[in-house]
Amino acid sequence: MDVQGKVTIITGAAGALGSTVARRFAEAGARLALVDIKPDALLEACGYLRDQYGARLFGNTDVTRSESVRQLVDLVLQDFGRVDVLLNIAGGWRGGTPVHETKPETFDFLMNLNAKSMFLMSGAVAPHMSAQGSGKIVSVAASTGLKARAGNSAYAASKAAVIRITEALSAELKDDGINVNCVLPSTIDTEANREMMPRSDHEKWVSPEALADVLLFLSSDASRAIHGAAIPVYGRVNV
Repeated sequence: MDVQGKVTIITGAAGALGSTVARRFAEAGARLALVDIKPDALLEACGYLRDQYGARLFGNTDVTRSESVRQLVDLVLQDFGRVDVLLNIAGGWRGGTPVHETKPETFDFLMNLNAKSMFLMSGAVAPHMSAQGSGKIVSVAASTGLKARAGNSAYAASKAAVIRITEALSAELKDDGINVNCVLPSTIDTEANREMMPRSDHEKWVSPEALADVLLFLSSDASRAIHGAAIPVYGRVNV
């Protein structure tokens, strides 16, 4: 699972999953462009990766806005000269209400954060990957993108959109040497999720480290024959 020297953009890098993935890729020798909307949180979570591995931090980047995304990709190309891997990790969850009680603002928020961010980032790097004849785009969807549960309509819709965009992108880009795939975690074992669900069996959840290893595989040449896949990463959770 060699990503040595691969220029890798990771969105949502200040989060529990994003920061774990960033560490794993740094240790594997990737050249990192770490992105988050919160510069202070990004520095706190990933500042050591800048100091120890030469990662570049791109804080205050709103991946739901096309102009912000364009500026980011321009800066990454200016600094690194190419983009080999894009990991669309930025995302979030809101839920717990039935459709008729879910505010339109909540629907818009989740569609923007989970789906539009992936749409914009992938669209911004795709022409450059096509020109160089190689690249990997890997996004984080969710198991609920395949089957929604009560009170989870907006989140499930946004993650379903990630899966469908992945399929379309793959069909458009695979003949240019680009692999486009996504992963479908169940519940990720983070501190925030443990606080929200204290009575759940946390040992069955997917650890960020385990998910990072799957992303590393999909970003390496070992995944060269995989196109348009939505890969379940459920741990031992029944979904």
